[in-house]
Amino acid sequence: MSDDETPAYNRREELPAEVPAAPEAPAVPVREPRPLTGRQRLAKGLWPPRVTRPQLIVALLLFVLGLGLAIQVRSNNDSSALRGARQEDLVRILDELDDRTQRLEEEKRRLEEQRTGLENSSDQAEEARKQTVERERQLGILAGTVAAQGPGITLAIKDKKEAIEADMLLDAIQELRAAGAEAIQINDVRVVASTHLSDVGGGGVRVDGRKVGEPYLFKVIGKPQDLEPALNIPGGVVQTLEKEQATVVVTRSEKIVVSALRPAKRPDYARSSSQ
Repeated sequence: MSDDETPAYNRREELPAEVPAAPEAPAVPVREPRPLTGRQRLAKGLWPPRVTRPQLIVALLLFVLGLGLAIQVRSNNDSSALRGARQEDLVRILDELDDRTQRLEEEKRRLEEQRTGLENSSDQAEEARKQTVERERQLGILAGTVAAQGPGITLAIKDKKEAIEADMLLDAIQELRAAGAEAIQINDVRVVASTHLSDVGGGGVRVDGRKVGEPYLFKVIGKPQDLEPALNIPGGVVQTLEKEQATVVVTRSEKIVVSALRPAKRPDYARSSSQ
């Protein structure tokens, strides 16, 4: 029997060679997370912000409180200008405020009396006519279309160095109006609600387009006891003008005549709305 005829059960089956196993990858060590620092924990707790309704209400209340404190501090700073004033100056300012309040009360009482007179008058038409004529006269004084006379003061300003400017005279007009001036005249120009002032090159001031030079003479009708202190308050008109080396003289008088007039203008477009 030849080798090729060897029984199958005696044959050795050749097994495939074993494949070597792949080497195992080295194990990567697992790092444990580092603990957070105090600053990191604080930042994580604050951002993103988580605002609750009570916190929002508290923040709003704190904002309103801070705003009120800021306004109070500013008001105290605004009043600091009076802290350096002398006691007699403060008393004078308080007296001036009391006088202004009294004038307003008198005006209110006068208007109430006019209303009562119209309501109780047997001849309301005649009473209305009288009050209309009186009101027209008063408005004419304020508008500068009629002359006026009464107690008041004169304010004389000599400015040899020509240092007085328009805004200084405007400050004087505003102080006089605030103190109850009813009629004002500067040299030959009547001062009314629409009066405007401007500087003139080379010295002088224009009042409503008319040049007015020194000496500037104010004729003012009103209560002298109110007008003079208003000009002489600390840091007021008189002190400001004297700092410019101007000579200022304020004189009280029982009779001031304001004779300068303004032409009455008819409005082009405005008409009375009363029926």
